Amino acid sequence: MANRTDPTALSVHGTNPQNLIEKILRLKIYANSYWKEKCFGLNAETLVDRAVELDMFGGTYGGTKKPTKFICLMLKMLQIAPDKEIVVEFIKNEEYRYARVLGAFYLRLTGKPLDIYNYLEPLYNDFRRLRSKTDKGYTITHMDEVIDALLHDEYACDIALPFLPKRALLEQSGQLQPRISALEGEDLPEDLPPAAAAASSSSTAEDGDKSSDRRDRRDKDRDDDRRDRRDDRDRRRRSRSRERDDRDKDRSRRDRSRERREDRDRDRRDDRDKDRDNRDRRDDR
Repeated sequence: MANRTDPTALSVHGTNPQNLIEKILRLKIYANSYWKEKCFGLNAETLVDRAVELDMFGGTYGGTKKPTKFICLMLKMLQIAPDKEIVVEFIKNEEYRYARVLGAFYLRLTGKPLDIYNYLEPLYNDFRRLRSKTDKGYTITHMDEVIDALLHDEYACDIALPFLPKRALLEQSGQLQPRISALEGEDLPEDLPPAAAAASSSSTAEDGDKSSDRRDRRDKDRDDDRRDRRDDRDRRRRSRSRERDDRDKDRSRRDRSRERREDRDRDRRDDRDKDRDNRDRRDDR
C-alpha cells in the first residue's frame, strides 16, 4: 500500500512514525493531489529532489486546512524513515533553506534530545528569511526563529511536538556542555596591534549590538503578534457573548409575546363562555 510505513522503519517514541502526525491531518495528506502525484514511490534519494524544490514551509492553510507540500514531504520522511546521515546532510545544507528546515523538523520529531540540541542549536546563527504559509496567507519569519520554536514550543506546523527535556536539566546531568553564543568566546590574536585590536573589539561590539537589536525587534514583533492574536480572541469572545445575549433577549421577548397571546386567547374563551351561559339562562326563563 502507498500509505504504509516502510517495514524496515523502527518505531519512534514507542509508536509508528506516521502516528506522530495526527490522524485527521494524515488523511488530508493522503487525499492531497501533491501526495498522490509527487510523493508516490519516493525513497531516501529521490526525496532530495522534492525537498530542494520547496519555496515555503508550513502545516495547513486556507479555510479547508489544505496540507502544504512541506508537510506532505514530512509525512513521506516519516513513512520511509531515512538514515540519520541523510537527515544530518539536510540540516547541514546551506544552499537550500527549506530542505534545512525539513531536516531540522524531522529530527525534532524523531531524534534523541542530545542529537536535537547538538544539530539544531548551531542553526541559531542562520538569520535567513523564510516564507511560512498559514491560514492568513504567507508570513515572513527567519531560520533562527523557526529553530527556537522547534526547541521551545509545543506545536509547530500544526503538529504536536514530542516532549523535549529542558537544556538546563541535560547540563546538570552532564550530558550537554553549556551552550556558548556566537558572540562570546571570540578571542583576539595576541599579535594584533592595539589600534587594530580596539577597532576589532569595537566592530565585534557593534555586531553584537546589531544582533541584539535584531533579536529585540523580532521579540517585539513576536510580542505584538501574540498581543494582536489575544485581542482578536477577546473580540471574538465578546462578540459571541453579545450574540448570545441578543439570542437570549429575543427568546425572552418571544416568550413574553406568546404568554400575552395565550392570555388574550384565554380571556376570549372566558368571555365566550360567559356569553353562552347568559344566553342559556335567558332561554330558560
